[in-house]
Amino acid sequence: MDLPVRWITDTMGGLTANQQKTAFGNGVLPLQALVALRSLALRMQSR
Repeated sequence: MDLPVRWITDTMGGLTANQQKTAFGNGVLPLQALVALRSLALRMQSR
């Protein structure tokens, strides 16, 4: 995902473990959306 080391899990950030998991999960969504849109575009081109 190209995030800097300890970007979310740095204990100095003051996030709880649950908040860290939420932040990390939300960071994955843009990449998943990009892959999905590219996949759809390729399918539409092949028709």
